[in-house]
Amino acid sequence: MKLTTTTQVSVDGVMQGNGGRHPVLDPGFERGGWARPLFDNESMTLVDEIYQRADAFLFGRRTYELFAGYWGAMGPGSGPIADSMNTRPKYVASNTLTEARWADTTVLSGDLAAAIGELRAKPGGELQVHGSGALIRWLLENDLVDEITLLVCPVIVGEGTRLFPATGPDLALDLVESRAFPKGITTQVYRPAGRPQYATVVATRNPEEMS
Repeated sequence: MKLTTTTQVSVDGVMQGNGGRHPVLDPGFERGGWARPLFDNESMTLVDEIYQRADAFLFGRRTYELFAGYWGAMGPGSGPIADSMNTRPKYVASNTLTEARWADTTVLSGDLAAAIGELRAKPGGELQVHGSGALIRWLLENDLVDEITLLVCPVIVGEGTRLFPATGPDLALDLVESRAFPKGITTQVYRPAGRPQYATVVATRNPEEMS
C-alpha cells in the first residue's frame, strides 16, 4: 500500500484545532475552528473522495481517540468519511494505548518502523494518515511516506501547533498536483524527493550585486 498523509494547515503552518475548539485536547487554545468556514462544496467533495479511496487508516494515538469518539460513533450511511473509516481497517501507532475501542483497530507498538513497513508492503491502494502531526513528522524522518497532501487554508492563525517545527530534518518535494477552490483553499500533493539542493552564494566585492 502507498502511505499517504492528508493535513489541513493554515498559511502559517498551524494544524492544531482546525475543526473546532476542544477544551480537553487543546486546553487554552482559543482559535480552534479556523478551517471549517473555508470549506465549500468542491473542497468537501475532494475530502470525501480522499477518504473513500483509502484501503486502511493509520493514526497517532491523539487523533485516533478524537476520531473514534466522533466518526466511530456514527452509524452506517452517515456520510462518506464516517462510512469509510468505520468499514476499513484502522491502525494506531502507540506504545501506550492498551485497549482500542473502535472496531477493526490494530495497535502497532514496539518496532513501529518495521510494523508500518510491513503494511506498506501489502497489496492495495492507500494507507492514509489524517491529522496525527507527530506521527507524520516521525514517518517523514524514517522515510516511510510516499505522498503528502496539504490542504492550505487562507488564514493566518498566529498561534498553535504547526505541522513542521521550527527546526528539523530537511526534505525536497516533487509537486504532483495542485488545485484551488472557490473559498481560497488550495491543495498541493507532493512526493518526498530526498535532500534539497542548496544554492551556493558566489562572493562579490559589490554588496548591491547580492540584493
